[in-house]
Amino acid sequence: MTALEPTILATSGGHRTGGRTRVLFDALVHHAVELSGVHGRRPRILYVGTAVGDSEHMAARMSEAARVAGFDLTPLLLFPMPNVDDIEGTVRAHDVVWVMGGSVANLLAVWRVHGLDGVMRRAWQAGVVLAGVSAGSLCWFEGGATDSFGPELRAVTNGLGLLPYANGVHYDSDPGRRPLIHRLVADGTLPTAHCTDDGVGLVYRGTELIEAVTELPKKDAYLVTREGEQAVERRIEPRLLPTPAP
Repeated sequence: MTALEPTILATSGGHRTGGRTRVLFDALVHHAVELSGVHGRRPRILYVGTAVGDSEHMAARMSEAARVAGFDLTPLLLFPMPNVDDIEGTVRAHDVVWVMGGSVANLLAVWRVHGLDGVMRRAWQAGVVLAGVSAGSLCWFEGGATDSFGPELRAVTNGLGLLPYANGVHYDSDPGRRPLIHRLVADGTLPTAHCTDDGVGLVYRGTELIEAVTELPKKDAYLVTREGEQAVERRIEPRLLPTPAP
């Protein structure tokens, strides 16, 4: 089972603290599974932790979160070498790709070395739902604001470009991101930007933004467009998703 159209869920969330486990999958990850249309079997999630250097402890936490959620999870590792013979076949054998946050600049460089940029595009076109948080959101767009290069936020402009927009993540929790996104859109460095507060996700069918969804109340999404030489921000009220059972 795959999504009926190319589908992306770009988020600033998806995880919450568990009781018996360190991490649980929150409503955004469950929504990615819903978007895939899988039914009648356990959903298959491909976890990609390139942006955190394929951290083993993070992969273990994601595997435990998947077990609690009733999902089958496979980590795709690229360090020190790919952990599978057929990267493309592995990606396309899953219902959802969930990409972890971290350094989007490093993620893009490593993916391109291994041809994963093309693999992800073809999987997206074939109906595998592409999703992720932070760097795992930014990567699908033309670019955005990132701390990949150091504490001072900078522009990244070499995203995969599956979505022809810029992306702003952690819009409410990192005070530097909103003004930088506004400046980069206003001066033409970035195109129209689609931005998310923590806990919010954006659903795309093809390249069209269908809706904003959230796992936390009182959170928002935003469109930042260029008008003349200024950036103009418009708020989008997201739909509140049900909280998954613990």
